[in-house]
Amino acid sequence: MTKTIKDLAHYDIVGSFLRPEELKKARKDFSERKISQDELKEIEDRLIDELVEKEKKVGLKAVTDGEFNRGWWHIDFLENLDGVEGYVPQTGYNQQFKGTDAPAYNVRVVGKVKFNPDHPFLKNFSYLKEVADKRNLIAKATIPSPTMLYRQEILANDGSSKLKEIYPNVEEFYADLSQTYADAIKDFYDLGCRYLQFDDTNWAFLVDKNKRESLLEKGIDPKEATKISKEIINNALANKPDDLIITTHVCRGNHASSWLFSGGYEAVAEDLFDTDYDGYFLEFDDARSGSFEPLRFVPAGKRVVLGLVTSKKPELEDKDELKRKIQEATKYVDLDDLALSTQCGFASTEEGNKLTEKDQENKLKLVIETAKEVWGD
Repeated sequence: MTKTIKDLAHYDIVGSFLRPEELKKARKDFSERKISQDELKEIEDRLIDELVEKEKKVGLKAVTDGEFNRGWWHIDFLENLDGVEGYVPQTGYNQQFKGTDAPAYNVRVVGKVKFNPDHPFLKNFSYLKEVADKRNLIAKATIPSPTMLYRQEILANDGSSKLKEIYPNVEEFYADLSQTYADAIKDFYDLGCRYLQFDDTNWAFLVDKNKRESLLEKGIDPKEATKISKEIINNALANKPDDLIITTHVCRGNHASSWLFSGGYEAVAEDLFDTDYDGYFLEFDDARSGSFEPLRFVPAGKRVVLGLVTSKKPELEDKDELKRKIQEATKYVDLDDLALSTQCGFASTEEGNKLTEKDQENKLKLVIETAKEVWGD
């Protein structure tokens, strides 16, 4: 349906949506063994079908499943890779949100990392594509970036990593991460996926002043870490089919309307925009994100999706101010290579941000109306 980033509308979504109360109850009932896996899946599928219809009605052309069949934006995918397991850390989640603690759960490498050909996200995507196809919409898949495991095991580990025992040569770990994602890309593509997004908080970790200082204290050069991140990603994308769009979303943390990291893109911009993605979803909803100036490193023809509308609060942004900021960004990126979205999804974890489904709809309408007035889509 879509072949290049230019074929997409100039309005888009990051991916996650607020979970309906029925879904939250069903997932709780499943965890307490009150309903079966099949019964949970039936509820998830029905609610995803209803969500896609809502996405169509609000005017979206590329749609997601809202991440309704996962609890976290990243852990559910990562723990289903071969060589990775989920666990409950005694010290809690390894990053401290500003406002709300995340549940004490994380992932760790326990063997050689490979893509699982029976990964549940493949079946999940097949269903999304089915319900999107019948409405003539583009099915967009969202998965965490391979750099999330790099950060977890090396940059932000709590000291419990067994990586050195599994990978005495760390270069083999990097190579396996890239190959794992190259295999994932192929399997998603074979299922008909033509729009895939890598969600990534690692770049935001690397721009945060406090995190950079903590890396230096560990003897890790943040500049070298950005280069390693770029290499892992580019090796994963090396054989990407020409008609598959792969973008990334750079996130500073999004859990129950709280956040993790602060800092502009300047410290990582050269390496971030030297990755072989087709486009970049970038947070610009408040001062923590810095200025547009780092966009000078974006190559011509790459799309930059400006996350100017916050998904963390219900208050609507001023449309004229959004237009002014879009115009300001054209100092560095051609208008046709820009697009608009919320800065993140509405529920990166199943708890969801502190707004209602009506607020969520109003945010999407604002994004779409503003984009149509700017670009005429």
